[in-house]
Amino acid sequence: MHGMTAPWLDSMTPVGPPALASPSMKNLMYAATLTGTWSGILCLLVYLIGRLFGVPFEVATSSGAALTVIPWLVVALLPVAAAFAAALLGSLVRGWRAAGRIVFWLGTLVALASCLMPILQPSGVIWSTRILLILMHVITWALVVPQIARIVGDSEPGQHVDAHD
Repeated sequence: MHGMTAPWLDSMTPVGPPALASPSMKNLMYAATLTGTWSGILCLLVYLIGRLFGVPFEVATSSGAALTVIPWLVVALLPVAAAFAAALLGSLVRGWRAAGRIVFWLGTLVALASCLMPILQPSGVIWSTRILLILMHVITWALVVPQIARIVGDSEPGQHVDAHD
């Protein structure tokens, strides 16, 4: 393939790279599985260390009942679910110009918005719980969003140029 150029580089209306060069849904799901699992493990570690030091992880639920302890299984699985949601939503912009930046900044915005949940808890929720929950959101953002954005960014028009040219 030495000396070959990508057919879309000289086009006035660039199209996405060929299917072999563009990341597939399988690539995104694989990344979501890895990043979500590692994020879940790290969040569970934060949770267990917090519990060891007496952080109650009690939060108000939408039902308005008394404070409820967050189950460890939720802490472990929610980052995995978030990673799959990011991959599915990121797949919608594959092949777009600036797809990687779109996914990165929208993912960052969603992560920031999700940090409002711990911050806006009622006064009965102690700050150590809130801070560790925010830390878990940051861990999930840091592991998931940049990786999904990078993979989706590989689908942008003009991303796959033969390095030997």
